[in-house]
Amino acid sequence: MKTGEELKNLLHQIDHKSYKAYKEVKGTYRMQGYVLIVDHVQGDPFATPSRVRLMISNKNNFPGEVFDTKWRKTAAEDDILRNLHGFLRKNRGGKSGSGKSGLVLACRVGQEVMERTAVELSEEQIEVRLEVGFPAFGRTIAAGELEKIFFGMFPAMAKEVFCYANINKNKLKRAVELADNQQKIRETLVEKKLAAFVADGAILPRESGVSDLPLKKAVPFTSPDDLAVTLTLPHAGAVRGMGIKEGVTLIAGGGYHGKSTLLKAIQNGVYDHISGDGREYVITDASAVKLRAEEGRCIHDEDISMFINNLPNKADTRHFVTENASGSTSQAAQTVEAIESGARVLLIDEDTSATNFMVRDHKMAMLVAAEKEPITPYLSCVRSLYEDHGISTILVVGSSGAYLSAADCVIQMDEYEAKNVTARAKEIADPYEGIQVEKKECLHHTIAKKQIDKVRAFGKESLSFDREEVILRDLEQLNDEGQAAAIAYLVQYVLTNYADGRKNAWELTELLYQQIEKKGFASVIPVYYGAGAPVMPRKQEVLAALLRYRGI
Repeated sequence: MKTGEELKNLLHQIDHKSYKAYKEVKGTYRMQGYVLIVDHVQGDPFATPSRVRLMISNKNNFPGEVFDTKWRKTAAEDDILRNLHGFLRKNRGGKSGSGKSGLVLACRVGQEVMERTAVELSEEQIEVRLEVGFPAFGRTIAAGELEKIFFGMFPAMAKEVFCYANINKNKLKRAVELADNQQKIRETLVEKKLAAFVADGAILPRESGVSDLPLKKAVPFTSPDDLAVTLTLPHAGAVRGMGIKEGVTLIAGGGYHGKSTLLKAIQNGVYDHISGDGREYVITDASAVKLRAEEGRCIHDEDISMFINNLPNKADTRHFVTENASGSTSQAAQTVEAIESGARVLLIDEDTSATNFMVRDHKMAMLVAAEKEPITPYLSCVRSLYEDHGISTILVVGSSGAYLSAADCVIQMDEYEAKNVTARAKEIADPYEGIQVEKKECLHHTIAKKQIDKVRAFGKESLSFDREEVILRDLEQLNDEGQAAAIAYLVQYVLTNYADGRKNAWELTELLYQQIEKKGFASVIPVYYGAGAPVMPRKQEVLAALLRYRGI
């Protein structure tokens, strides 16, 4: 390990040289109060910024009680990262050269509290990952500007952001206590057999379609009295809210009355949210999966016979393969994939579903004989999925009453107010005609080892593996661009390290998460991550991306 003085001398030696001379800076340096590691140096000032890490000792620094459980650790790291962003905003300074010169960036944060590689807190040290635009004028090294970052900004950052004595301890304490409360709700969901909990006072609407901030002057959520449960939380006492029980729950109501807004909050409840978001205590079973039609996706050898049978082209729906799925076959495939992934709750909005997959009314049944209709609608299976397999459904309906007969609970949204209308729904419902369904192993396709040289992420929209595009835009619970970046690396990792022609996509995903559980998220992410700053995704979204990759 070199010293900080050696780094300073090196910067003086390469000053005003061609930009490529910055490559000599790559390495590890003992600085005053921290260790600096330069993992990757950008090729020119207009390229993706260089990757650096800071290692700061945590001896006699952050106390163990703020990271002694997994959820506390994630909350503490998230709070530190948000403090880092505050520091960078205050100390951004002016432009110091061409291209990305002088930029110092950290992994972006949203409303969710997620595991990120940007800050890792342990008993021994705090590891921080940053992007730094190495300064230049034209393509000539401006070493003096980089020296200001390494020897001016970074020491101040280490002292202000990563020294426990100097941070806002009450803010960190509140973040950790909120995580305790959220974890308690997750545990209580299991104890009380709830699929989700929506606290009174929650702010569900968002500011706009491009902003995830809470809508100002929104109507706070209030539970109907007959659906209300009160939970006792360790740092908040009694919290009242609507408990959505396991089973089949419908969210009904007129257009623009808040049905989809409630479902959206529930689907995002698989993640914890920061204080002030409005959805801090909207908590959903962490395995819940939002389903939708997804025309054009590929399907690799899956058993969708629960829903699709007797196709006119005689295709075997127990081993269904297509490069261009229809709305109904895509939603059938996503449903059996979610079940295979261990989802205990399925979330559906009729507006984004294939109508013929969801329901078939009696008049259409009279017109088209049963033997000529290959689709068994979800309606026929929804009760059996819960009663025989313990898989609940929360479904938004607005135009069809067919599901009323299958529902355990019907919630009406009326001018953003939730009402329990189950009794009235049962009075007007037709008799339920369902079938018993068998849960099967649906992912038959085994995956061979594959070399992928280059991965890229394009926001939350898509990934590319070498030149093959994978569309992600319909994975509605993928909430952070960094999750897409992480998925790119995780898929690359499993295909390189675990795929052997004998394991299917779910088995590979399970092996991956066992590795993460054992060795940490960073163990499966390259030190130099070119696709973006990685944020931990759920295994459901990793599996979904893997199954949409035509290259397998």
